[in-house]
Amino acid sequence: MPETDSVAEGAEMPDLTNKSVVKAMTLLRELGRHPQGITVTELAQNVGLTRPTAFRLLLSMEQVGFVDRSDNNYTLGWEMARLGRLADPTAGVGAKVQPILERFAQEINETVTFALNKSATEYDLIAEASASRILSVSQLYVHRQYPLYASATGKILLADLDDEKIIQLLPETLTPITRRTITDRGVLLQEIHEVRRNGYSVLDNELEEGLFAVAVAVRDADGFLLGGLTATGPDQRMKSGRLPSIVEHLHTTAEKIAKALG
Repeated sequence: MPETDSVAEGAEMPDLTNKSVVKAMTLLRELGRHPQGITVTELAQNVGLTRPTAFRLLLSMEQVGFVDRSDNNYTLGWEMARLGRLADPTAGVGAKVQPILERFAQEINETVTFALNKSATEYDLIAEASASRILSVSQLYVHRQYPLYASATGKILLADLDDEKIIQLLPETLTPITRRTITDRGVLLQEIHEVRRNGYSVLDNELEEGLFAVAVAVRDADGFLLGGLTATGPDQRMKSGRLPSIVEHLHTTAEKIAKALG
């Protein structure tokens, strides 16, 4: 007896998505960007829903603690905070990203890593794939944090902040790690401006002598920064005219990762 919920070979897969749940999750994601609160009218406009639909969903989520309301302003609720403390933000992400990194590493024949954002100023390097070269960079990065100003991924995070926030975050004089480390905050800000213009960051002998890295942002469909994708290798090889091609591959792979993460 064939199973009743199976799909015949060649038949189009039915859409089993619950649209109301998707809309509710979209509202929660937008609420997360407004910790001081936002009105239902503004919220509906931001996510492209009608006000009655947004209000009905918010009311339902308020009743179970996922949303709080004060003076007609909505914020994430206590239940979201409780679940957030229980959740592992890297769970399942590495498994989705790893096959993409493996293919990418073989394409450019260098070591590549993916870092997942933990906050606006913190990241966790959760996945790495190595090249087949004898001389390569490997097993140095996973679950290690480096100073934002001396990290290709860190510079991607800094570029997502405004200049005032960076000035608040970093001292005028930064601690040198190598002789090439940027130690002047003003000089670093100029480089961050270049990162925003160019769409990628570079790390040139600033963390370790002879080490060169280039990174791009991985963003979701709404432009929210999910993390950074980085290619790393010896500086002479990475800078030998290959950089434009590597950057192009990085952007293409970043889009694949964003799609894999939904």
